[in-house]
Amino acid sequence: MLIPEKRRKAIGHARLTAFYDLLRQQGLEPIQAELGGPHEIEALVPRWRGKVDRLLIGGGDGTMNAAARAILDSGLPFGILPLGTANDLARTLAIPTALAEAGRVAARGRIKAIDLGEVNGKLFFNVASIGLPVAVAEAMDEGEKARWGVAGYLLAFRRAWRSTRAFRVRIDCDGRQVSVRSIMVAVGNGRYHGGGLTVAEDAALDDGRLDLYSLRPQTLLDLALMLPALLRGRQRAFRTVLQLQGQRIELRTRRAKKINVDGEVVSRTPAVFRVLPRAVRVIVPR
Repeated sequence: MLIPEKRRKAIGHARLTAFYDLLRQQGLEPIQAELGGPHEIEALVPRWRGKVDRLLIGGGDGTMNAAARAILDSGLPFGILPLGTANDLARTLAIPTALAEAGRVAARGRIKAIDLGEVNGKLFFNVASIGLPVAVAEAMDEGEKARWGVAGYLLAFRRAWRSTRAFRVRIDCDGRQVSVRSIMVAVGNGRYHGGGLTVAEDAALDDGRLDLYSLRPQTLLDLALMLPALLRGRQRAFRTVLQLQGQRIELRTRRAKKINVDGEVVSRTPAVFRVLPRAVRVIVPR
């Protein structure tokens, strides 16, 4: 079981002990790794190859992203304990947010094969994006995030909006080429990102494709009016939105743009995205 130290402290010793007892009642014998932070997961998982039958990972979307390569290489199914702020991957998979309920799913759920996205060699579960989401990630205050939860994203968005500038991006989606002015481009493997925004109404983690949407320059009022559609994945209806689907997507910008991958800024354009169909196995509710 992989839970970063920060998350273990937040749960508390008594609650964590009770959780281990619950797992044993469900037929699992938990092995707890000494994990300082998510960045250590990739080195730890290979040590357990052949010794465990599943991985249980506790954290948010950033922790899940940090574990993606290790999960892929191990071939083991993994269960999710949603201990983060947004938990968009868990939301997509209908994993309960209550620790005990998530533990029961990890012990007794069914195994489902899902896709992974990849951008410039970096794996992702949810979404990789340029423009406004990068500014939001960089404006995020960890203290606000801890105190206000998902509402912390709104505070970061308010600061990020002031610094966001339109840019031109050339998009190649499975050979279809288009050039647009944009304030953000999101490429999704999963369904949710940014604390509940939906990439596309029919997006799924096992559909074998990537879903792209780009927002053209617009006012804050226009964006606010679009918000209900963004929450449901119905933004295609707006004239300021470009939406595409494909298995290989390339983005090129005049100046290199930072890329936000599952909440972490880790690369820059030019960017090549591809989907790895049914690459990993996750444990989901029956």
